[in-house]
Amino acid sequence: MRQISNPPNPFESQHRDLLEPAGTAKLTLYADDSRAILSRNDSPDLPFRWSVNPYRGCFHACAYCYARPSHEYWGFGAGTDFESKIVVKKDAPQLLRRAFDKPSWHGELIVFSGNTDCYQPLEAEYGLTRACLEVCADYRNPVGIITKGALILRDLDVLARLHREASVLVYFSIPFSSDDMARKVEPHAPSVTKRFAAMKALSHAGISTGISIAPVIPGLNEDDIPELLDRAFRAGARTATYSLLRLSGSLEQVFLERMQEAFPERIGKITNRLREVRGGALTERRFFTRQTGQGPYWELIEQLFALAKRRAGFPDDDMSAIPQTFRRPGVEQVSLF
Repeated sequence: MRQISNPPNPFESQHRDLLEPAGTAKLTLYADDSRAILSRNDSPDLPFRWSVNPYRGCFHACAYCYARPSHEYWGFGAGTDFESKIVVKKDAPQLLRRAFDKPSWHGELIVFSGNTDCYQPLEAEYGLTRACLEVCADYRNPVGIITKGALILRDLDVLARLHREASVLVYFSIPFSSDDMARKVEPHAPSVTKRFAAMKALSHAGISTGISIAPVIPGLNEDDIPELLDRAFRAGARTATYSLLRLSGSLEQVFLERMQEAFPERIGKITNRLREVRGGALTERRFFTRQTGQGPYWELIEQLFALAKRRAGFPDDDMSAIPQTFRRPGVEQVSLF
């Protein structure tokens, strides 16, 4: 783990200055005693309303992760705390079953990893994501998954069941085409090669897959878009999406520091390109514009994605309707009497 480094937490009333160099971050786990597991999304520019996050914080340590500032709500930092102080929701499967049993729940799409990756390394030990997916399969509740984790292959049997009896779509987050480049920005995530291999295996098993090229970091990875789309289609993906880098709150400081360290010769180009597509700013917080850019250079990126997607073979309309399959176990038998 890297040397401890966190931006000041805006929710903390105290600020501390170290009198000596910071120590090395060590992985620490915390138990979450929340009484609910479904997170409601009220953002009007996101295509889902409900998400499940069995873990808070993420060992993948991606420099650009938009979820970093949310770790400050727990009293932690958005830097090394985010990837070394992980909150585990051990009761997630039971809480999800309880939510499904409420009369008010009618079976909406649930997205796993709406905040942090549900298949980060801790999942190999705790199995919370798998247990939650089994609950969704029991209730035939539609599922969407966004992940970098090759560990998802372990749960192929559960995903196949969801595919048969409900609906499941797995997006692999792959913003870089080079393993070496990805390792500098996503230091503890599975390699790009492993992610594409996992995508191919799921697709071969009949699971619907897609690629999320997110974030697009102008000046760093926009040239990777054609290769990523071509590799994804050949691996069986039939839907693709992308979004522009967002640097909300403390994330800006974390991202710029890590980019300076990893790409000292390119940091100037990255910040200049970001300002070019953000109207002079480094980020945008307004709904409907925060995930996209403006100006001639962003239009070139949009055209590049559209052309590369078409050339790779992706269909024009790659979003299918989500079936209404939800039912509580045993309902059919009870209704006979």
